Amino acid sequence: MKPQTILLASVVLLCSGCVGSGPNTQQGAVTGGILGAIAGAVIGNNSGGGGHGAGGAIIGAVAGAAAGGALGNAEDHRQGTIYYSEGEATTRYIEREPPATPPPPPQRVEIVRARPQHEAVWIEGYWIYEGRGRYTWVEGHWEAPPRNHRRYVQPHWSHRREGYVYVEGYWQP
Repeated sequence: MKPQTILLASVVLLCSGCVGSGPNTQQGAVTGGILGAIAGAVIGNNSGGGGHGAGGAIIGAVAGAAAGGALGNAEDHRQGTIYYSEGEATTRYIEREPPATPPPPPQRVEIVRARPQHEAVWIEGYWIYEGRGRYTWVEGHWEAPPRNHRRYVQPHWSHRREGYVYVEGYWQP
């Protein structure tokens, strides 16, 4: 089998394993795989007398995709947009009463850029609770929903037996 075929198959397998993980996970895996393949090919070609570019590209693609996917997944978790149910999105923040409403966002208009993909959904900007009464503003952005999910539920406080819990944003079918 040709090295190019192996490389292409590796990238396809890595990318298909990211479906439903979130847009940053997918983008990180693809970008990391491409950059890793390029770096691996250069290093493989320039080491040990040369001629090892294809093997270096494959190793670089796998390592780069794994690292890029992990970094992208951390960003998806920070944004809180890859949960599939309210149960998954419920945080450990428990309050007797929900903290005071955060201050309004800065007086600016969110610019909705062109939709990057046909299936992308616009997620309006929102305040995410960071604990101890602190909130952080998350800008509005386009996001491709996970497979079989179409509706995004904004973060909110929910009353439970133990008190009020903060629920991150999540996707519903």
